[in-house]
Amino acid sequence: MTVGEASAFFGGFDLEPFERQVADKLVQEVRGRLKFLLEVGLDYIALDRMTFTLSGGEAQRINLAAALSASLVGTLFVLDEPSIGLHPRDNHRLVQILQSLKDIGNTVVVVEHDPDIIRAAEHVIDMGPRAGEAGGEVVFAGPWPGFLRSRDSLTAQYIRGDKEIAVPPTRRSSRSCLEICDAQKHNLKHIDVRIPLGIFTCVTGVSGSGKSTLLHDVLYQGFEGVSDNGFREIRGKDKINKVIMVDQSPLSASPRSIPATYTKAMDGIRDLFSQTREAKLMGFRPGYFSFNTAGGRCDDCKGAGVQVVEMQFLSDVSLVCDACKGKRFKKDILEVRWNGKNIDEVLGLSVTEAFLFFAGRPEITKKLYPLVEVGLGYLKLGQPTTTLSGGELQRIKLAYHLVHEKGKKILYLFDEPTIGLHPNDVAVLLRSFQKLVGEGHTVVVIEHNLDVIKSADHVIDLGPEGGEAGGRVVAQGTPEKVAHSRGSITARYLKEALDRTNGGLATGQREKKNGLRGRTVSRPSY
Repeated sequence: MTVGEASAFFGGFDLEPFERQVADKLVQEVRGRLKFLLEVGLDYIALDRMTFTLSGGEAQRINLAAALSASLVGTLFVLDEPSIGLHPRDNHRLVQILQSLKDIGNTVVVVEHDPDIIRAAEHVIDMGPRAGEAGGEVVFAGPWPGFLRSRDSLTAQYIRGDKEIAVPPTRRSSRSCLEICDAQKHNLKHIDVRIPLGIFTCVTGVSGSGKSTLLHDVLYQGFEGVSDNGFREIRGKDKINKVIMVDQSPLSASPRSIPATYTKAMDGIRDLFSQTREAKLMGFRPGYFSFNTAGGRCDDCKGAGVQVVEMQFLSDVSLVCDACKGKRFKKDILEVRWNGKNIDEVLGLSVTEAFLFFAGRPEITKKLYPLVEVGLGYLKLGQPTTTLSGGELQRIKLAYHLVHEKGKKILYLFDEPTIGLHPNDVAVLLRSFQKLVGEGHTVVVIEHNLDVIKSADHVIDLGPEGGEAGGRVVAQGTPEKVAHSRGSITARYLKEALDRTNGGLATGQREKKNGLRGRTVSRPSY
């Protein structure tokens, strides 16, 4: 049973007098706890679902429901982006819950990028002004009215509308498509879905409506041959070379994985250092400038920079290596310098700094520039990828494909890539999507972010609700067409987003201006 089904079950039966005497308190307790889960928008979650399969936002909302049922008072609640995975409709529910926690005597601190939740705050602390080394400062701290007037805050500029993500002047259309026939996995109701090729498509719908099931469990696994159930067939597979699921799974479980090695920029950096006069005199080959192979790495820590002390009954303790002081390399390797810096100092540069430092070395810069393009210029070259957030992992994978997958027709699938992104970063991400489409690829994104949805060429809206009440195609077409759908919950919020953009130009006027009712930019047939 899902939470919604269980709530209906326990709320729909009457107890006999004797049964009420025995079980009334237990039933009331169950009803109360299910009620709190419903209030945080988790009606579609199955009661027997394993907790490790929950998203970060879902896990936080379950903890929030537990806190509500415990009626805690005088507690500090710290939530890190609880709106993750929430449809715009559910944001007001979340705001009401946070306010109810405050009203009974608690303090609520929320890390958020969602404008609706920021608007509900009484006190705002804005960090910046940018990311990485260009951030770490308090740009504004104070009441909401003062924040709204702040000229230094990039966030405030987006909230006020001084900056915005504009609607594209034209929408692309496609002459060919990939067709999923009779998709019936999980809650999908035997639907046929056509995904246009060569354009940017957004799959929308309330939480639990079947979006991830359709894209991952049916399309991706069906295309790759991992699964052959849950659908009848996928037509048009011959029109694309491969399908890539860009998800938030870790790049590697090892802290030795870093942006420089993942993008293969490290190959050029090692070659460069091995060609210096000092390296040639000492006989240092490119492999000596890698902390993953013997030769130049520290012998004590094997290039890890830390030494792990195993504790019998406690968690292991990591200590900075005494021999290399965390630098990972031997002393004589660190004496080799290129342009004034040794290999450790180079790995300490941010991607943007490294891009400028290696100017004139295209074998390195062409592999670093995509990281700058997707808004990851603040990452350190030597930063372990195990420390990256889910959104950063998706973007670093996107950067890799921008370099290494040229000359092919690829279907890219993204599952909520805007998680953890500021509106300014969303704009950067959208430019990367448009670049992929401009190179002939197909981009399909699962999203709740209205700025992304309004920027798509084509929208497929699933619903109308989550769980068993979902799994149907409610509306599809251009964002302007979907915004006029009467059966779509997404439509109302999408129409508001379209009407807010470009000085409040009404959706119908924009369609007329862009010729979206009779003219679109066509993509060539595959």
